[in-house]
Amino acid sequence: MPHTASRFLAEGPRVGIRPITHADGAEFTARALESKDLHHPWVFPPDNARAYGSYAGRLIEDPTKAGFLVCEQTDGAIAGFININNIVHGAFQCGALGYGAFAHAAGRGLMREGLGLVIDHAFGPMRLHRLEINVQPGNAASIALARSCGFRLEGFSPAMLFIDGAWRDHERWALTAEMRSAG
Repeated sequence: MPHTASRFLAEGPRVGIRPITHADGAEFTARALESKDLHHPWVFPPDNARAYGSYAGRLIEDPTKAGFLVCEQTDGAIAGFININNIVHGAFQCGALGYGAFAHAAGRGLMREGLGLVIDHAFGPMRLHRLEINVQPGNAASIALARSCGFRLEGFSPAMLFIDGAWRDHERWALTAEMRSAG
C-alpha cells in the first residue's frame, strides 16, 4: 500500500514529515478505514476519495492551514496526520493543531516523534510563536501526546466543537516557542 517516500521537510530516527498531497488519497483513506475504531468518537478523517479530495484541497490551498503526514522512514508508510489550522500571523503568530495516528502505528511513539518535528517546523520555517491543541477531556491518548511534547493545560472550553452529532467540551493545551526552547 505505501508509495515511495518523498522528500521530507524534517526527519527523525523513525519518521519524517511531509506536506499532504492529493496523491496520498488511496493510502490515507485505506488507513482511515482501518482505524475507525481507534478514532471514534474523537476524530473522523476522510475515508473515501471524495471526502479526501475536499480535505486535502483545503489543507493545500488555504493559507490558514497546513497539513502534514507522519511517514515511517523504512518504507514511507503513512503513520498519521498532523494539521495546523486557523493560522494567524501578525501579532498573534499562532495555529491550532489537530492530529491522529493510524491503527497500525498507534502506541509505537511515531506520532510523538512526528509531532515534535511539526512543532520544530512551525516554530522554525513557519515562524509561529504559539501552538494550541483542543482535546476532549476523555481522549487520554491525545492528552498524553500533548503533555509529552511539552504542552501545558491552559483552560477548559464547554461546548466548543460540534463533533459526532453534539457540542463537545474541550481542554485547551498550548506551547510557545519559548517553552519549547526552554525544554
